[in-house]
Amino acid sequence: MRALETAQEACRRLTGNACLELPHPDCCAVKKELHTTCPHCQVEYCSEDCREAAWLSHHQVLCLGSSRDDAEHPLNRMADFWRNVHYPPETCNIMLVARMVASIQQVPAQNPNELISRFHQFCRATVNEEEEIAHKLLGEQFKDQINTLCMMGNEAGLCKEQVQQWFSPEGFRSLVALIGTNGQGIGTSSLSVWVKNCEDLDLPEDEKRQLDAAIDRLYEDIDKLSGDFINCEGSGLYLLQSTCNHSCMPNAEITFPHNNSTLAVKALSNIKTGEEICISYLDECALERSRHSRHKILRENYLFNCNCSKCESQLDEADVTSEEEMEDEEDEIDESMG
Repeated sequence: MRALETAQEACRRLTGNACLELPHPDCCAVKKELHTTCPHCQVEYCSEDCREAAWLSHHQVLCLGSSRDDAEHPLNRMADFWRNVHYPPETCNIMLVARMVASIQQVPAQNPNELISRFHQFCRATVNEEEEIAHKLLGEQFKDQINTLCMMGNEAGLCKEQVQQWFSPEGFRSLVALIGTNGQGIGTSSLSVWVKNCEDLDLPEDEKRQLDAAIDRLYEDIDKLSGDFINCEGSGLYLLQSTCNHSCMPNAEITFPHNNSTLAVKALSNIKTGEEICISYLDECALERSRHSRHKILRENYLFNCNCSKCESQLDEADVTSEEEMEDEEDEIDESMG
């Protein structure tokens, strides 16, 4: 998940200005001279070590060779089909399933069960029987799509003896539920790293102010063309992080301090010995929404109702979503204006 484009390349793309030149290019951490490609399919890697690690762990199975750009290849069709069915592809990526299966197929034939056992440690329930909640990716309206994805996986040669149980209808549903429930969005940006490194420069005060102003203008130009989304986005499975429960008043948060796939859990307050570490499964915007809105998201994506202290304190709130509340307020305004 290291960014492959330099900060300057990212800025030129995000601003639409092909002539843009960033000051202090040494603050960019991307080392293009280390980049390499798979000799068979030309997929790019940040280094030879990364390419070799991928080849040994999963890429032998997933390498498309000369078919990399063939839209009709089953793996490409699988990824494209997923993007057209579910959102957001970057935080619940069907290709995680392909990589999991490929990793198992590439382990020594005598001991594939060790890796399978590790994946089985993730929560992969498709329904919460007690609460009668079904994962939103697995509702009846998605039954045909799930079956199509399973068929495409078979066509791509992913269904081998070691993982046949995952390619039954219920087995594949459990895989989709696993990535839907545990998949962690990963965002990396060479621009963000460049900005941070620029902030750490020891510069004269006037030069520092000029640089800060230039960075502010840069973000304004990016926002005009591309909005505030500047990350390269992916998804991953993290066994330890997935054991952290949710709270709408979390005492910790997920961070990616090295701008790659390395995840850290950072305390937001002093955590006492024996106190449970809780993170938020919701983004900052969703956390500010009504209790009913938060519960709706958590039920659809994670199959539970939250009983944290914040939710308990809001038990008397009306059971309407934030959107419904806004619609009611707009109706009241319209009536008063009328």
